[in-house]
Amino acid sequence: MHKLWASTYKEFLLLRRDMGGIAILFVMPLILLITITLIQNNTFKTLKETKIAILLVDNDKGTVSKSINEGLSKANTFEIIKKSSSEEAKNLVFKGKYQLAIVIPENLSKDLTIKVNENVDGILEKFGLEEENKTTPKTKIQKKEVVLYFDPATQQSFKNAVKNGIDKIISGIEIQSIYKAFEAQLSDTPNSEPIFETENFITFKEITPDDSSGTYIPNASQHNVPAWALFAIFFIILPLSINIIKEKSQGTFVRLRTNPVSYATVLGGKTLVYLAVCMTQFALMLLVGLYVFPLISLPEINVSGKLPLLFCVALFSGLAAIGLGLLLGTIFKTHEQSAPFGATLVVILAALGGVWVPVFVMPKFMQILSNISPMNWGLNAFYDVFLRNVSFKEIVPEITLLFIFFIVTTIISILYNEKKNAV
Repeated sequence: MHKLWASTYKEFLLLRRDMGGIAILFVMPLILLITITLIQNNTFKTLKETKIAILLVDNDKGTVSKSINEGLSKANTFEIIKKSSSEEAKNLVFKGKYQLAIVIPENLSKDLTIKVNENVDGILEKFGLEEENKTTPKTKIQKKEVVLYFDPATQQSFKNAVKNGIDKIISGIEIQSIYKAFEAQLSDTPNSEPIFETENFITFKEITPDDSSGTYIPNASQHNVPAWALFAIFFIILPLSINIIKEKSQGTFVRLRTNPVSYATVLGGKTLVYLAVCMTQFALMLLVGLYVFPLISLPEINVSGKLPLLFCVALFSGLAAIGLGLLLGTIFKTHEQSAPFGATLVVILAALGGVWVPVFVMPKFMQILSNISPMNWGLNAFYDVFLRNVSFKEIVPEITLLFIFFIVTTIISILYNEKKNAV
């Protein structure tokens, strides 16, 4: 134990000498966290609050065009600008001035009413409910097209959403027209009670977690604090691996080998010091989320009753990161080898783990591949605590994987060092 304490104290003195490096370890992740959260929060606000200006050319001026106008207005997504010429609207959209123009054809309401009435009369004739010897003459009506002009730069997802929305509005209009036509034919007296209910029988109800249920709706802060805290924790592999390589190049390890100190003890001292750095990083991230975010109009994170589990996940995530740093420092011989490889590896693990892009939007193959990233294990555990309010039992699988990763990488480091120095 005395040797481990001496090794730990030595690591602390070495780290304290490089105050610039310590400042970078603590300050840069905080700046990254604030910057990314500001960008994403403003993006979420833009998507939620800003209305998209679209052009509407109403050549129908009937009930159908009125219903389409009302349906688009109720969505609270579009700002409708009316134009009289379809050619003008098309030119404005194709020049990139607007993302969308909707052109409603002439006589749409009138022709729809005629078509529906003819169909209803035909059905009633089949059932013998129409007067005998009465034949309904068929009117040849061409199909109507609601023309949509999209800006060429518009994303396909936006196009599909608009087309589906307008198709739903028009389908509802057609169904209501059919109901009304039947009512007009079957009703004995004018102004009688409606026979058919035209309101939707099946509706959608969206339920999201709220404060009253003990859980919270995810926001930009709750996503970025755990994600970028984990990214900062794993970036510890750079100074750690460089520290080991520097000691090897300066002959420190040669002097240690002349003393009865095992390589495991040396790595143990480094583990304790850098684990303290990781925990300090995480604590600073939480403090920024709690006290700095509200001052700059960002959502505040909620850690009520979650701190023990959060620090538990941070502890095991730090161990996994340190194990990886010990392995890189043991295997590589120069700074030029470890620094680029370590930085690139952290970025790859972050990308696979869901820090950059959520795992669920990745291709199926990448979703499977993401399971090999220790950042994915840590991020899932953080999300369980932050967003799902789970107990310790639910995060055991993730922290177990992180601890096994630390044990395996440390053992490989020790065995590799012994083999390399075997006489």
